[in-house]
Amino acid sequence: MNKKEKDMEELFINGKKNGYGTDQCGKTLTIGELIVILQEYDEDTPVFLRNDNGYTYGSITRNDIYTSEEI
Repeated sequence: MNKKEKDMEELFINGKKNGYGTDQCGKTLTIGELIVILQEYDEDTPVFLRNDNGYTYGSITRNDIYTSEEI
């Protein structure tokens, strides 16, 4: 990783384990709400999942996004 990449701001989304089904998760962001939040950041900012209070991290790619009909 070069210095430019290291100095680039990163965005983290905390992963939560709220339940065994989506019906147990409570309120979650809509696509519209998420878009509004993401528009606050540079479009080249990398986004990561932050799990276990920062003990582990995960990347997000297009192949990681599904609709309920696709799973």
